[in-house]
Amino acid sequence: MHVRFIDTTLRDGHQSLWAYGMRTGMMQAVVNDMDQAGFDAIEVPLVGNFVKKLIRDWKEDPWALARMLAKAMPNTVKSGFGGAFILPFELATPRSMIKLYYSLLVETGVLNRIQVTCNTFDQIKRALPWVVPLFKDLGLQVVLALSYTVSPRHTDEYYAQKTRELLPFKPNAIYLKDQGGLLTVDRARTLLPIIVENANGITVELHSHCTTGLAPLVYLEALQLGVRTLHTAVPPLAEGSSQPSIFNVARNARLMGHCTLIDEKLLRVVSERLTAIASREKLPIGAPLEYDSAQYIHQVPGGVISNLKHHLTQLRIQDRLDEVLEESVHVRRDLGYPIMITPLSQFVVTQAAINVATGERYKLIIDELILLAQGVFGEDSGYAWMDQNLKDRLLSMPRAAELEARRNVDTSMTEIYAKLGGRSVSDEELLLRYIMKGDQEIAAMRAAGPPKQYFNSGIPLLTLLDELGKYKGIRYVRVQRGSDALVMRNRL
Repeated sequence: MHVRFIDTTLRDGHQSLWAYGMRTGMMQAVVNDMDQAGFDAIEVPLVGNFVKKLIRDWKEDPWALARMLAKAMPNTVKSGFGGAFILPFELATPRSMIKLYYSLLVETGVLNRIQVTCNTFDQIKRALPWVVPLFKDLGLQVVLALSYTVSPRHTDEYYAQKTRELLPFKPNAIYLKDQGGLLTVDRARTLLPIIVENANGITVELHSHCTTGLAPLVYLEALQLGVRTLHTAVPPLAEGSSQPSIFNVARNARLMGHCTLIDEKLLRVVSERLTAIASREKLPIGAPLEYDSAQYIHQVPGGVISNLKHHLTQLRIQDRLDEVLEESVHVRRDLGYPIMITPLSQFVVTQAAINVATGERYKLIIDELILLAQGVFGEDSGYAWMDQNLKDRLLSMPRAAELEARRNVDTSMTEIYAKLGGRSVSDEELLLRYIMKGDQEIAAMRAAGPPKQYFNSGIPLLTLLDELGKYKGIRYVRVQRGSDALVMRNRL
């Protein structure tokens, strides 16, 4: 049997390990080779908060990145993670803006497939009835994900029922999204056959993280249970809190008698380039993690943990990470066991960090907890199971009335245009201004000049010269092929 692979290196891999620290030039250094490697699809990072980080921190143009990725990977399906939103933390993005955003991504050629998580905000009832037809009209493959978690209410029957609820939307595939790396071999043996059976012939994929160290073994068990499409990453953006390594999974799959169509020789080159970039930029290199039972208690995804560490370090309280994770267990239980996935996991962890910092539970409360109590995020988010005393307290706060009034105000496209520059503004510019809430940071991005270049098969000589210039002890480099020779001297 053939095993198929969805590559996550550029999106989930770098979100999990590099906290969205991958720049345009880093991607450009490897995407030509990745396009030839035989993946069924490659995730691209152009939906969500990465766009904000790209503009704000790296001063790089998301639309230029989109066009580069589209041009560099013409042979491979490019998959984005999205849904009925532009940014995952937004509550009420006008549908016309959502349509405009995804339409432009499709027009650039950077988006052929969309992955939508369905069981965290009542999306099956609220969003899928209108957003799936929108995506299909744009010509996108639609892949619906069921987010995995461990709680008293997330049983095998829960996932069987949710799988059946996805069938009327006729997705191209359904996948189990184990963002916390919590799936065990034993649970896989009961859960995956139920999902495959209830998928009624629709392709089932598996997406997990190596946070507990079990994902590579769970992937092999999944192959035995009828799942033939797996989400993997290329080292150094594999392992750790990311997905299993394509090299490890492919090798073990072949030993089990399966056939893989991946060009691993080509991907070794990709891996070497990314590892060199990681070393040069002092970015983390994914490595297998020891088993940690605490992961099953706090269930905070690896990408959230990496960002949490970053923020706690900035606040100079990084030594209190364990306290925040322990407190997140209490907060999650109080909120009715929301699935620990963006943005719900961020809500839980942020409130837990505030509780730890203030020394008192719920002394200060983020707005999102009030919105949860108001049912804004729906039953799936935990609303129906929230601790009643906490819910009553949240709903009685003066801030609750303010949020209710603000939530009921709809913003028209006319108002959006008026606020962001008028009808003369291009669609691409309008969306950037909408995401960044103005044009100040966009102007700073453009003033910064072109993106930094890294290793690239198209500019090997420039790369060599750049590296040579860093070492005063190297006087010259001589490159010879046959009778032709080139000598480059260091003038430092």
